[in-house]
Amino acid sequence: MPVKNTKHIDIVGAGIAGLTTALALAEKGHTVRIFEQSPALEEIGAGLQLSPNATRIFDALGLRDDLAEVWYEPDHLQLVSGLSLRTLARLPVRAMSRDRWMAPYAVIHRARLQDVLLNASRRYSSIKFEFGKRIEAPASGGADVTVGADGVWSSLRRTVRGSAEPRFSGYAAWRATLPIAELPKSFSHTDVTALLGPGAHLVIYRIGSETINLVATIPEHRSEKGWNLKGDASRLLAAFKRWNASIGIVLAKAEWRHWPIYEVADASWRGDDNTILIGDAAHAMAPHAAQGAAMAIEDSCELASWLDRTDIETATALMRFEAHRRPRIRRVGQRGLLNKFAYQAMGPFRLGRDIVFTLRGGESLLADLDWLYGYRAG
Repeated sequence: MPVKNTKHIDIVGAGIAGLTTALALAEKGHTVRIFEQSPALEEIGAGLQLSPNATRIFDALGLRDDLAEVWYEPDHLQLVSGLSLRTLARLPVRAMSRDRWMAPYAVIHRARLQDVLLNASRRYSSIKFEFGKRIEAPASGGADVTVGADGVWSSLRRTVRGSAEPRFSGYAAWRATLPIAELPKSFSHTDVTALLGPGAHLVIYRIGSETINLVATIPEHRSEKGWNLKGDASRLLAAFKRWNASIGIVLAKAEWRHWPIYEVADASWRGDDNTILIGDAAHAMAPHAAQGAAMAIEDSCELASWLDRTDIETATALMRFEAHRRPRIRRVGQRGLLNKFAYQAMGPFRLGRDIVFTLRGGESLLADLDWLYGYRAG
């Protein structure tokens, strides 16, 4: 039997990708040091959708019970016309996730997920934190691997030759939360609702028992940097002015923040000195497939598995990890482009989309995602 080769791994970034990587590595017996430039983890962002390909990883890490207390499992994913409010399809995501893919589909506040991951990390003596440190190159201290999990504006990325700079997508996401009592009864309180319309789309779902999360994606000409920007909501309201009037009423109730969506092109993730990028640092993508967080979580699990190998050198493990992950990331990105076209279709394309969604039905549409939701990382 091969002798266990315990590695020391430095991780830059204590977000979802960094914390999940730390847990996956510690669970396999490796030691981890996490650098985070903020002096403490702050509550930022809003809701996340976690599909079964991600939640089964948390189950394997022993976090299912902790997360079940703070996430919500919607009954359906509804596809609804933003012009007429007619339901085009109801996808039974709760039942099919548990029965077909053997893991839940859940929605959660990003900060609650981060809290669970941070608390779990602190239970391992092999995971150490260094807050208030900005890392722009592999740190001294003899790490076997440095993992860049520091997001789309990664400072570590600049040390990776052949990596890509973030590029503005031409879209912005606007987010807000509302008390659930303020959402009209004409909108579901138990489903994820995707409202589809020309040039834009709006997703509504609950996070927790009292709060509704809203995310609107619209074309944007500005390219500011940031995740939590104040903005002129009149730009948002104008994008939906031709939609059903009840949608404008809901949008007007909320206080909105926005972030211009940047993407990272298909380029190198692996640098010298055994540096590897994961998550948004490696392959930030637009949210049209709702898979950004899930891809980072899959990266974390699979990187830990490759680094746990005792039959290959560390540099080879990193090379094979990148080669293994790249086709899946590319396919998910292509699915996101398809979703964007379908969700924001105009004219005859919109009419054709509505007919296809209605005729196929929810179960058939979900079954097309076996390759995505049924994936078992590791």
